[in-house]
Amino acid sequence: MAYQVIARKWRPQKFSDMVGQEHIAQTLRNAIMTGRIAQAYLFVGPRGIGKTTSARIFAKALNCKHPVNGEPCCECDSCVSIANESSVDVIEIDAATHTQVEKAREICEEVLHLPIASKYKIYIIDEVHMLSKSAWNALLKTIEEPPEHAKFIFATTEVNKVLPTVISRCQRFDLKRIPTNLIAERLALIARTEGVQISSSAIDVIARAADGGMRDAQSLLDQMISFFGTADGKNSSISEAQALSLFGLTAPAEMSGLIQAILCNDRPAVITAIHKFASAGKNLELLFDEILGWLRGIMMCSLLPNPETVLEESPEKISIYAELAKLVRPDSVQRLLEQLSSTGFLLREAINKQIFI
Repeated sequence: MAYQVIARKWRPQKFSDMVGQEHIAQTLRNAIMTGRIAQAYLFVGPRGIGKTTSARIFAKALNCKHPVNGEPCCECDSCVSIANESSVDVIEIDAATHTQVEKAREICEEVLHLPIASKYKIYIIDEVHMLSKSAWNALLKTIEEPPEHAKFIFATTEVNKVLPTVISRCQRFDLKRIPTNLIAERLALIARTEGVQISSSAIDVIARAADGGMRDAQSLLDQMISFFGTADGKNSSISEAQALSLFGLTAPAEMSGLIQAILCNDRPAVITAIHKFASAGKNLELLFDEILGWLRGIMMCSLLPNPETVLEESPEKISIYAELAKLVRPDSVQRLLEQLSSTGFLLREAINKQIFI
């Protein structure tokens, strides 16, 4: 069998498999159980957090012959065909490729035909913000009053580009970035199941690099396995240092030293640390963003009795923030954040980023 990338192999097949989007899963399950099915749905959020996956699971649940508490059974012909992307009644369209009005008119004609083997004919249209205004206008009436057998599910990363008249005709669901700790837990499960030897600290690095996207995290894990794999298809234990080197990130111990030097106004130590990072080939734009993230973490630990409710970090890292917070007053950290965040855009244009920092 041909190799299947982790992001596809581990794509959720049921609502219960979805990570970090429980509010969406529960609402859609309830809609299935109560029969309160709208004619159109709009899934909104950044890339790689489960918009298209949610749409597919919802389509499976709508057409499933033996649903269990709103969940698709994943065993009937309908569920299997949707999972294999071979269902004739669930049509996926990439709006980035089909932007013109001709495709919209084609959908308006096809939607009148009854489904062949399922209860509903379902159109999943990804990146709908790419559709032209004329294409949307052609679809508006169909979306508002489709045939009983037709449902529309839209997904977009840029909802601001979708016409308000379209949004008003849909049930809107805003998917959120997945917390780092939940991504790390999922990656650890995948690694155990796939027999991949990887340290928990390396998994934390991947989860940080993914920036809230589960698909990105799984792709990065795949990249790590390929990069540090061997000819026999196995890998030695992947370490934190290897993950940091691949993604250009900085170890918490090294960052702690740099931040402490900044907070204590130890200029020689700051300059030396930045020179060391630059000499090691670290991505200085990422370093700058990490400095801002650490300062924010320190400020949250100064202001909040329970910073873990706000910070999506491991308990160990939050304890480091708390120790650093003891070194300085919150208003000093606030001034640092104000000054650095307002100059960050200049770093992108700087010819010599080390000198700028």
